[in-house]
Amino acid sequence: MIPAHDEAQTIERTLYDVVAALRRHRLDYEVVVVDDASRDGTAQVVAGVAAEDERVRCIRNPNPNGFGYAVRAGLEAYAGDAVAIVMADGSDDPEDLVLYCRVLEAGYDCAFGSRFMPGASVDGYPRFKLLINRVVNTGIRLLFRHGYNDTTNAFKAYRREVVDQIGPFLSPHFNLTVELPLKAVVRGFSYAIVPTSWRDRTAGTSKLALREMGSRYLFIVLYVFLEHHLSRGDYRRPDAPARLRRRLPEADYEIAPAAASAITSVPRTMR
Repeated sequence: MIPAHDEAQTIERTLYDVVAALRRHRLDYEVVVVDDASRDGTAQVVAGVAAEDERVRCIRNPNPNGFGYAVRAGLEAYAGDAVAIVMADGSDDPEDLVLYCRVLEAGYDCAFGSRFMPGASVDGYPRFKLLINRVVNTGIRLLFRHGYNDTTNAFKAYRREVVDQIGPFLSPHFNLTVELPLKAVVRGFSYAIVPTSWRDRTAGTSKLALREMGSRYLFIVLYVFLEHHLSRGDYRRPDAPARLRRRLPEADYEIAPAAASAITSVPRTMR
């Protein structure tokens, strides 16, 4: 699923690359683009790709404008048994979608990518944003002790049962990228952390406004933190402890050896 706001310059290349990677590995797929009130012809570009591939479709975000609202619309519209959130600007490597599929096939509920672990790569990340990113993610990791250093990364994959059980969602903006994984963690779903590749967009402009998002990220982090510590497990899945302790041998992952060696299973501290 790809949320897109004024991404006419990048969405076509992103779609072709995503479809090519999934076809190359013979994976069944559906690509849902959520047009978030674009004014630059994004929907028309997607329609052109959809005319060539019936498994690509575009829907209009029926909610107010906002990244979180667009993602929430996509989460209501996808038809498969799992969903990955992919950025429209081409910054996420489509080959990592294949890695996510292998992680879910291996039995995990979620696949979390990290751009900042052995085997990962980052190209062109603006220095100031990188500094803010590292500070924020370090704080979240220390607060939740979940062993994950890239919680704010939107590019993740979830089984349908996870999406169904961690709602309803509160975040209308980019803070949804934090709400989704943190709720999955504290509610007891299993996950694996794998290295991913990221490169800065080559066209268009970023829609993330750091000044506007700081307090919104903090609100969601504190909300989930309070749920974890004050709800007495009311929202936690009953079989969570057994699932969290499960570790699968690396041989079960049909992925590149470098990525397999870097997989981090869910830590035992989140109980």
